[in-house]
Amino acid sequence: MHLSARWRASAAILAAVTAAGVGVVVTAAPAASAAAACQVTYRADQWTGGFVGYVKLTAGDTAIHGWTIGWTWPGDQRITNAWNATVTQSGTAVTAVNAAYNGDLAPGASLEFGMQGTWTASNTAPSAFTVNGAPCGATPSPAPSSASPSPSRSSSPSPSASPSGSASPSPSSSPSASPSPSGPPPAGCTGALWCDGFEDQTGTVPSGAWTLAYPDCQGTGTAVVDSSVARTGSRSIRVEGAAGYCNHVFVKSTRDFSALGGVWFGRFYVRHTTALPAAHVTFLAMRDAADGNRDLRVGGQNAALQWNRQSDDATLPEQSPAGVAQSRPLPTDRWVCVELRVDGPAGQVQTWTDGTEVPGLRVDGVPTADVDRQWLSRANWRPSLTDLRLGWESYGVGADRLWFDDIAWGSTRIGC
Repeated sequence: MHLSARWRASAAILAAVTAAGVGVVVTAAPAASAAAACQVTYRADQWTGGFVGYVKLTAGDTAIHGWTIGWTWPGDQRITNAWNATVTQSGTAVTAVNAAYNGDLAPGASLEFGMQGTWTASNTAPSAFTVNGAPCGATPSPAPSSASPSPSRSSSPSPSASPSGSASPSPSSSPSASPSPSGPPPAGCTGALWCDGFEDQTGTVPSGAWTLAYPDCQGTGTAVVDSSVARTGSRSIRVEGAAGYCNHVFVKSTRDFSALGGVWFGRFYVRHTTALPAAHVTFLAMRDAADGNRDLRVGGQNAALQWNRQSDDATLPEQSPAGVAQSRPLPTDRWVCVELRVDGPAGQVQTWTDGTEVPGLRVDGVPTADVDRQWLSRANWRPSLTDLRLGWESYGVGADRLWFDDIAWGSTRIGC
């Protein structure tokens, strides 16, 4: 990265110490090959024996293409997991490297990654950071080593300590929660390449890692960030899915999925208000580069969950009474965990709801009557997926209001 040669070597320090946690702002010092300033901020929510920390990187007047952030813990913190970055720790030294989808920052742009960890004697905030080898210097006020906030101080996820003194946050399942724009990662993020609970969204229009998409034509369907209903945290995506072909609306991930390779495992929570109709609808779509960039879709038909291949309208399961009976409906008015696996090289599909596999939504390479026989009538189906969209697509009748939250994608099963 580049740092401004005109920038004077000084650091602005902000330390905020409360019963809930600590914060520090540090600014990158000039490097020998530098040409523009950047800034790193750190904050943490802590309790006795545990913490959730957040590091925010802001680019200066020059774009950043790939970043590595380093620091040294002043205390005895140990990181147990992280999200939106690959974080490693050796002794007290920590290194965080960008994920495949967030290595590039436009001038002035920011990103944040988080981590969860434990501590015993001290949870003092780090006092200096390096960004791509450029040192940052600051001396924050130390965090109280005995801070133990009351679980009732806010509606943010509350810690649950074990007899040994270790702790882990236990996210609330209440539809509404703290107005804070950040929080712990959604439950079940371990092993995911990325996870998102929409907590970094600051307005009603999806932005940053998400953008609105209207396939084919735009009508009355809408998708917004909702701060009144959420599975965890304080935000979700609410979709007003209207009936009729031209009312398609989706939120599309702007991430780079190439790091997943050919095998995709996905997990998301959906809450909808109207039973799936007899007609075909879609609420998840993924573009298949190996099928003329046509969509591989998940939705419903005959009141049950189904997969649909856009290029030839093949369905999984077959839309026979025996096939539909091996799928299941999507429950209404509660959060449902939906998991999927798409193995491109093997040409296989699996689907789970609330942790239980749906037998009619499986492609295993061996044609089975009423399940994947129609699907496998096309020889050598080998999908190559490139994107992810969540929303609503009706092909005639079928309107719904639905919410999405706590989304995670990776190359191994993530779970609910």
